Amino acid sequence: MLTTLNAITPIFLIIATGYLLFRFRVVNESVWSAIEHICFYLLLPALIIRTLSRANLLGVPLVDFMSVLVVAILGMSALMIATQALFSKRFPQSGPSFSSLFQGATRFHGFVAIAVIGPLFGDEGITLAALALAIMVPLLNVTSVIVLSIYGHSEIKPAASAVIGKILTNPLIIACFVGLLFNWLGVPDILFETIDIIGAGGLGLALLAVGSGMKLGHAAQYKLLLTIGVLIRLIGMPVIIIAMSWLLGLEGLPRTVAIIAGAVPTAASSYVMARKMGGNAELMSSIVTFQVIVAFFTLPMFIYIAERL
Repeated sequence: MLTTLNAITPIFLIIATGYLLFRFRVVNESVWSAIEHICFYLLLPALIIRTLSRANLLGVPLVDFMSVLVVAILGMSALMIATQALFSKRFPQSGPSFSSLFQGATRFHGFVAIAVIGPLFGDEGITLAALALAIMVPLLNVTSVIVLSIYGHSEIKPAASAVIGKILTNPLIIACFVGLLFNWLGVPDILFETIDIIGAGGLGLALLAVGSGMKLGHAAQYKLLLTIGVLIRLIGMPVIIIAMSWLLGLEGLPRTVAIIAGAVPTAASSYVMARKMGGNAELMSSIVTFQVIVAFFTLPMFIYIAERL
């Protein structure tokens, strides 16, 4: 447990530093946007390519690993939609808020997941985290767009081709495919070292950007929904993944990485999607913020449980 806390505490201290830098305007808001942009489009993709290009993939139980993540996401999605159907007559205006709760429950923050897994489990762990990204990001984008299209208040309903195009051009997904291609074909040492140097700068900046996006202003007016949004993600999702791992026989490091993927906060981009597609953007920003704060306490607990199952 102490080892886990020692690995995780610096991550949350960096996130807190990013928040303070933004809060006291040490770094301009436009700079934060540029930092997040370069992390998303260059630095983290480079880290993923570097890790996958020389990873030993033969020992990865890919089918079981993929099955656990997919079934957990679809199971949580079905549970959320069924719950909304039960309460929709009682709360007829709850559609946008539900869409934000849905994103908060199902999506995951890839930056935080990789930052946690890397120090604890090295390249083997990052390889599994990258594969989790390749599995989860397309599925989560599709489900989130569908739910926002149905329950959001926006008149803008994206076409299926636009959703597919957004998934195919996602730099993290592209990085997974490039890394796997390099793993198959081989990558020259010079190119590998170049990618390695670029990727090494990604996690610190990405975590600072996570902190800069935290917003505490709207929490008071959404106390109940905020509490639900935090608990269903940080407690409910990892519990579902633990149950699925037990049912499908997933063990060892793949199980631990899957649980961490379920226990990290939701994606910061959920706020942008909620704002653009008619979700409750204020609730979404509060969910993202408080999930990051509460995860400091819940994430070590689930890592401890995962390593002792």
